[in-house]
Amino acid sequence: MLRIAVPNKGALSEPAADLLAEAGYRRRGTAKELVVVDQENDVEFFYLRPRDIAVYVGSGTVDVGITGQDMLLDSRTPAQEILPLGFARSTFRFAAAAGLHEDVTSLAGARIATSYENLVEDYLAERGLSASVVHLDGAVESSIRLGVADVIADVVETGTTLRQAGLEPFGEAIMTSQAVLFSRPGMELDEAGAHSLEVLERRVRGVLVAREYVMLDYDIPSALLEKAVEITPGLQSPTVSPLHGGEWSAVRAMVDRRAAHRMMDDLYDAGARAILVTAIQACRI
Repeated sequence: MLRIAVPNKGALSEPAADLLAEAGYRRRGTAKELVVVDQENDVEFFYLRPRDIAVYVGSGTVDVGITGQDMLLDSRTPAQEILPLGFARSTFRFAAAAGLHEDVTSLAGARIATSYENLVEDYLAERGLSASVVHLDGAVESSIRLGVADVIADVVETGTTLRQAGLEPFGEAIMTSQAVLFSRPGMELDEAGAHSLEVLERRVRGVLVAREYVMLDYDIPSALLEKAVEITPGLQSPTVSPLHGGEWSAVRAMVDRRAAHRMMDDLYDAGARAILVTAIQACRI
């Protein structure tokens, strides 16, 4: 049985749960449920702190996990990233009082407060910079005012929290992050769980692709079919079926969700009618 670690709370929790549910796996009944056995799919879910998931997977206690890429790298565990999941996107940056720093070269000798100690230390080491890293579990924005640090390194989304603390980001981003699916070392070689992992990866990829595409259906005069197919080429090619009477054809194509409305406008101008867009719940490409 494949053992999967899932975030139990925070910004990662609900999107991860939704992704797995859309992939056909059992969802936990309440937030207090910490272990869920999905016998039908031969998997067992463990709901853990997002920061702890990389440690459990890296040590081989569980097989697969979902957490932030920043947390995975900060853990320094030998886990293997499988694929990015497209949610919980963030940027990790340095910040300080406005106007005091222009780039990272000014970090030499500074005290840097962060919840991602290893990530910051690795970044500094790669650039030959010497600074003192102060580990805090949270609320690092207050550390400068309290005299604990000169600079902070933290996740920056809108920057509102930084501005409220009188801080501003500077220099290049330390990294950009998002949720990732990853496995313990050598998992793909372990015959006992390799098949279940392959199924999990295939299902998750199917959901991610389905979120990026929609199904576009329309009717078009057969004489204008080639022009319409240029607008909606589909993945390989669209499905075309002749309508009764032979003067019109029905077309179905899988198209990029973001371009769907533009395509609908172009199709209408090209003579298509009965243009419909349908969401795709899951797929296999």
